[in-house]
Amino acid sequence: MKFGIIGLPGAGKSTIFQALIRSSSKQRVHKGSLLGTVQVSDERVDTLSKLYKPKKTVYGHLEYLLPAAEKAYGHHQTGEEGLWNEVRPCNALIHVVRNFCLPGGEPPHPRDDLLKLESEIIFADLVVAEKRIERMNLDKKRGKKISEQEMRLLERCVSVLEKEAPLRDYPDLAASPLLRGYTFLSAKPMLVVFNNDDEDENPPSWEGPPVFPSVVVVRGKLEIELSELSPDEAEEFFSAYHIDSSAMERLVRHSCRLLHLISFFTVVHNEVRSWLIPEGTTALDAAGVIHSDMKKGFIRAEVLPYDDLIATGSYQQARKEAKVRLEGKDYVIQDGEVICFRFNV
Repeated sequence: MKFGIIGLPGAGKSTIFQALIRSSSKQRVHKGSLLGTVQVSDERVDTLSKLYKPKKTVYGHLEYLLPAAEKAYGHHQTGEEGLWNEVRPCNALIHVVRNFCLPGGEPPHPRDDLLKLESEIIFADLVVAEKRIERMNLDKKRGKKISEQEMRLLERCVSVLEKEAPLRDYPDLAASPLLRGYTFLSAKPMLVVFNNDDEDENPPSWEGPPVFPSVVVVRGKLEIELSELSPDEAEEFFSAYHIDSSAMERLVRHSCRLLHLISFFTVVHNEVRSWLIPEGTTALDAAGVIHSDMKKGFIRAEVLPYDDLIATGSYQQARKEAKVRLEGKDYVIQDGEVICFRFNV
């Protein structure tokens, strides 16, 4: 799962990115953009590793994309070019909003900044939808067959976007298979990160209802400074600043919650591995997450709940006690299941 980090200039996107990936060695640069891979810690994986003593233990991971800094925001960069093209393939967006004073004392305007970039996102989607409708109408005049259902959906998108509303507020449009290829930005789940001053641990307040339900507060500059301390020193400062967990841990936790991610585990070939999938994923699609051949040749899934494995002490004992089930391709994976996929290609 990949998250695109966006925000107006000066919001502290680079700071938040560094706070996220500071303990990760997996960071690479591509055409000026940064992509960091963050491990999702899970005590259940640790327990399985102690139980099986594998040669390799692999945790689930998330990817965070920080687009190239020189790509500007603004109407002239929307549509099919500029920064938006980089974040369109992402599964979700992390919107960093400045909530700290700039050098010189300029106060933050978090609500205005939040709504300004949201407006840019909506406009970018509107451009894409209108261009596609224009192209489809032209094809129709030329006698080419078009999808009337797709056209109606796009027209609904335009109607919504013209009202300056994001597509994520309309789940049937946001999740429509016919619209998936457009990778509409406003249809993506969004986590708002308020980047606060060192001494401010609260989200900004304003009159009216919250603009976004998924919000986390990070004191980015402070978090970077704390990350350079020894564990003992960091623990003392965390307590002084009322920080119960690092920015990385909180952002990863909120990221998983945003996409409704769950974990299942595999134990094969001296390897214990955790896999992150969205809630509601079928056994067939979960097999495809591991390998396309496994999905293609899917036969059955051997399923053992994690708690039953720990209670019985071993897979063999769990099988003797009839805790292991055989499930078909339409079975919906539950969080914490240990799964062995049977397949043949």
